[in-house]
Amino acid sequence: MQIFTTVKTLKLALKNVLPNQTVGFVPTMGALHKGHLSLVKNAKKTADRVVVSIFVNPTQFDRKEDLINYPSTFQTDIKHLQEVSCDFLFVPTIKEMYPNHTESQVFDFDGLDQVMEGAHRKGHFNGVGTIVKRLFEIVQPNFAFFGEKDFQQLQIIKKMVEKESLQVKIIAVPIFREPDGLAMSSRNSRLTDLYREEAPFIFQTLLKAKAMFDGKNAIKTTKWVEEAFKNHPLLVLEYFTIADESNLLPFRKNDKKEFEKGNKNQKYRAFIAVFAGDIRLIDTIALY
Repeated sequence: MQIFTTVKTLKLALKNVLPNQTVGFVPTMGALHKGHLSLVKNAKKTADRVVVSIFVNPTQFDRKEDLINYPSTFQTDIKHLQEVSCDFLFVPTIKEMYPNHTESQVFDFDGLDQVMEGAHRKGHFNGVGTIVKRLFEIVQPNFAFFGEKDFQQLQIIKKMVEKESLQVKIIAVPIFREPDGLAMSSRNSRLTDLYREEAPFIFQTLLKAKAMFDGKNAIKTTKWVEEAFKNHPLLVLEYFTIADESNLLPFRKNDKKEFEKGNKNQKYRAFIAVFAGDIRLIDTIALY
């Protein structure tokens, strides 16, 4: 595996990739776990060469303490990437990625950024869009791989690619979970033993919500979830939303009528955000 810290040297190396070879790309912020590695494995199956980036992007953090406390396990990350045969690792500095000003571009995501994570994390998705666009311009991949745990982010990146006319195919990879169901996240390493023991309740709740939801009773399901978390005071529910996968709009009364008509174009998904102490965890599940 070759490691690069500058745009110039990475671009030069990628120029040497034969013209008939494809490039797969996995952008990360490091502290890699099996979920990240599943993205790399999928990339290896799809593309001839795989590039992984490790960059903790300051513009997508709405809370400074999250940026400061974001875990760093660089040497372990290198070992993991070598084990899954990553070809190129790009580890730029902030100055390399933001040579002029460390600020976000403002995007129009057609409202996808105004709900859920966007409503609770001001400016977050402009930061995500800015760094992903910049990385795409540098790597120029044929394919880019993102996990479904950050499903809203996934839809927003697809929208950005569409609006910016970027020549990259976005491939979604299913959520990689711990044996007890907790969605893998770099933040999990910061959980105390007590919170780690409680955290699987998030996915357990999503499974029960899926069983309860029948395309008609979103309000009832949401209220049940809110009540369920009251019995688990260590976990503080920030939001639970049932939304249309395509536009991320919350389930509405008219959706119930469409469901009863047999409209199969609408696919719903449950989204959840929970605080375990000061660690914010998100998860999602398809409701079909």
